[in-house]
Amino acid sequence: MRALVLDGGFGFQNLNIAERERPEPGPGEVLVRIAAVSLNYRDLLLVEGSYNPRQTMPVVPTSDGAGIVEAVGPGVTRFSPGDRVVNGIAEGWIDGAPSAGGLKTIRGGPGGDGFCADYVLVPERALFAVPDHLSLTEAATLPCAGITAWCAVVEHGNVRPGGTVVVEGTGGVALFAMQFARIAGARTMVLSSSNEKLDRISDLGADVTANYVEVPEWSRAVRENFDADGADLVVELGGAATLENAMRSVKPGGTVALIGNLSGSHAPLNLPLAVMRQVRLQGITCGSLGDMARMMAAVATHRLKPWVHETFPLDRYRDAFELMRAGGHVGKIVIALDPDA
Repeated sequence: MRALVLDGGFGFQNLNIAERERPEPGPGEVLVRIAAVSLNYRDLLLVEGSYNPRQTMPVVPTSDGAGIVEAVGPGVTRFSPGDRVVNGIAEGWIDGAPSAGGLKTIRGGPGGDGFCADYVLVPERALFAVPDHLSLTEAATLPCAGITAWCAVVEHGNVRPGGTVVVEGTGGVALFAMQFARIAGARTMVLSSSNEKLDRISDLGADVTANYVEVPEWSRAVRENFDADGADLVVELGGAATLENAMRSVKPGGTVALIGNLSGSHAPLNLPLAVMRQVRLQGITCGSLGDMARMMAAVATHRLKPWVHETFPLDRYRDAFELMRAGGHVGKIVIALDPDA
């Protein structure tokens, strides 16, 4: 079978398609014929060496995969050959508060090989049925970006009808956050440096948009468009350059969901601002299998459709990663191992 393997060191010169033996399922395991995987920024960092400089190799990147059950091992009762499934990202994080051990079970990195291979073994507990209204390409976008946005908005953001949510960016997490905020009954404001992207985001349902290059102090735009005190939640994807604006954008007692670090990993913290406004800074790293189950139920109930920017065949994996690096996408980037996915 084919697998995309990083071996011999970091860098794209060491990322290649290799042949491997097809695995066989053991007790409690499911063999999935992977149809599609989606890329996340962590995959780019993994290949370049900045995600985990001590990453063991060889390793198959990508944490998100959807496909068809090929075979099941002894004791598997929830799935049968032919079922459409998608994985939960942290196989050892069952529910509740995170643990160091649970976070180390994220595939395509600390938890071992990821999903960019024709066949992958997955524990039964870490698989979920794909809702009928989604293609496998769309379903493959859910495990990392979807669950991260769900936890930011619902599990930790506690967004309610009539609430207000600010989302930085137009990538996968950002669009999912906007969609989850909308189905929770909140108003949304999306930020980008591209007016072209903002036009597309408006068409996809954003209530308000703002160009953060044209409006550098965008916290003012938040208060002008929402409550004068600010928003209930900011989904913080920018990192060092955007953190203070995010903190100034939330109302007293509001939440800043810390997810991305695109503009840098180390930021000065305005302690008086955080203390006097009682800002809650909540780090978000994906979510548990319980979070995934709740998200999948919401996706099915509301028939939520992920936005896929572009799909690449496996032999064009370098083009997919280059698009991720360039940042010109709106929504998710997918690699299809099955051309009919």
